[in-house]
Amino acid sequence: MKYLSILVTIFALNTSGLMAQTLNDIWNQTKEAAKEEGKKLEEQAVGAVTGNTTSTTPALTNDEVIKGLKEALTVGTNNSSAVAAKLDGFNKNPKIYIPWPAEAQAMKDKLMKMGFQKKIADFETSLNRAAEEAAKKASPVFVDAITGMSISDGFAILKGNDTAATHYLRQQTYAPLKEKFTPVVKEAIAKVNVTAYWKPLVTAYNKLPGVKKQNPDLNAYVTGKAINGLMLLIADEEAKIRKDPVAQVTDLLKKVFGSKK
Repeated sequence: MKYLSILVTIFALNTSGLMAQTLNDIWNQTKEAAKEEGKKLEEQAVGAVTGNTTSTTPALTNDEVIKGLKEALTVGTNNSSAVAAKLDGFNKNPKIYIPWPAEAQAMKDKLMKMGFQKKIADFETSLNRAAEEAAKKASPVFVDAITGMSISDGFAILKGNDTAATHYLRQQTYAPLKEKFTPVVKEAIAKVNVTAYWKPLVTAYNKLPGVKKQNPDLNAYVTGKAINGLMLLIADEEAKIRKDPVAQVTDLLKKVFGSKK
């Protein structure tokens, strides 16, 4: 009986020691977990203030973001120019179709009543053929503008709407872009012979009594419309690159636009 009592005492002491050790381990683990959670909360708070958040994606520098935005616009330009340069790229796309010049709408209305529907349709088609022809040489002109574009805060554009980079491109480069693109359009207008479709129409109209003589600058008109059309297509491409991983065709695009996920 005495021996049994000793065993019970030893067991009780051992159990007490194990419990104390277990409680101590639990306490230490809890303290460590609390520390880790505190670190995470601190990082999140700092991220909310600075705009930097921790994730599995490597941190981006402003220079990388700027390069990524320019690369996205370059890819978008190349894709858009290729689409627009195809037969009916402008002519059969209602989004970028070039219509009869608005300033000469009164002329069109009168000529339609005079039975010039076919010649009017042919002329409008020739405007779009000129834009399609110009689109074949658009990429280098646009890429040159993109390369020279100055961006100070890439993150502001990256975090903007789906077409923020294209909008910035338009704001920053439209005037020099138009100047450089005008000779390309002029050459395209001559190649598809737009004047041959326009001349009989304007001649017939200007012979009418009491009308205001019409002779819009077709070079300027097609240039402006072609640039606007290509910008719309580039904006579509930018939105696609921002949202669709498949459209992020380079490592830099994946890193910059994938980091937004």
